[in-house]
Amino acid sequence: MEPDWLKWAKKLAAISQNGLTFSTNSYEIDRYEKIRQIAAEMMSTQSELDTDTFLTVFAKEDGYATPKVDVRGAVFIENRILLVKEKVDGKWTLPGGWADPCTSPSESVVREIFEESGFETRAKKLLAVYDRSKHPHRPLIPFHIYKLFFLCEITGGSEQTSHETTAVDFFAEDKIPELSVSRVLPHQIARMFEHYRNPAIPADFD
Repeated sequence: MEPDWLKWAKKLAAISQNGLTFSTNSYEIDRYEKIRQIAAEMMSTQSELDTDTFLTVFAKEDGYATPKVDVRGAVFIENRILLVKEKVDGKWTLPGGWADPCTSPSESVVREIFEESGFETRAKKLLAVYDRSKHPHRPLIPFHIYKLFFLCEITGGSEQTSHETTAVDFFAEDKIPELSVSRVLPHQIARMFEHYRNPAIPADFD
């Protein structure tokens, strides 16, 4: 779960983004810029990054503030799950990443699986929609994120790394390697195995 200070900072950042998107009055714009400054300062006090870095990140966001969408694919072969090793931190995760505009969530996860592992897949079922802030992911991130998990089956391709991954492999439930907990958590992997064993389980949410 996220700490209260981060929730408050993200809410302030969203309020400032919405205000700066729709306001035309110079006094209101100044107020929303000050709110953005406060949000950046709050995050900076709990981070190794300085206030200006957060302000730069916030400035890149425009339009009405909405959650970002991360998609992850659960792919199984003979009771083993597909994981990829991230180049950034050297740890393992379900293949996935940000959903792209003009692409459905299932299309996005199929693309991500192929790009990160080399396997062509078909999305069969939505397994979970998790609010990242309600799960103990680390590090903390200054945006609100929904994480969508899909059960996918292999239709072609072969094992292949990418510019983001250094290894691709399948793991039994009791042999899961160290996970990249910014992207996926042990209890989420365990839940994917439960969905795999029992297709009648409804999709998880929150």
